Amino acid sequence: MLYEDEDDFFMGSPKSKFFDIIFNANKDLVKEKLLDIVDRYNAMEILLEQNLQKEIEEIDILVKTTIYEQADEILKRNNDFFIGTVGNILTQNE
Repeated sequence: MLYEDEDDFFMGSPKSKFFDIIFNANKDLVKEKLLDIVDRYNAMEILLEQNLQKEIEEIDILVKTTIYEQADEILKRNNDFFIGTVGNILTQNE
């Protein structure tokens, strides 16, 4: 399993940099990005319900299982998300 090191060579992990930017960037821009994340999350939930034809409780179990069984891939994708989101916020925050 991969581990995040908050004090790595580049002075923080993608996650810590993400939170630095979220807490310090333009409030309206950050609010817009967070609302986009919520919309995307709920759209994916709807798609899972429709395509798997399962109730949300069953999907929650599948999600928790996936998080446990594919922790390394989840961490990689999280870091990609953090880096991409920070890049988007920084380019629009100027």
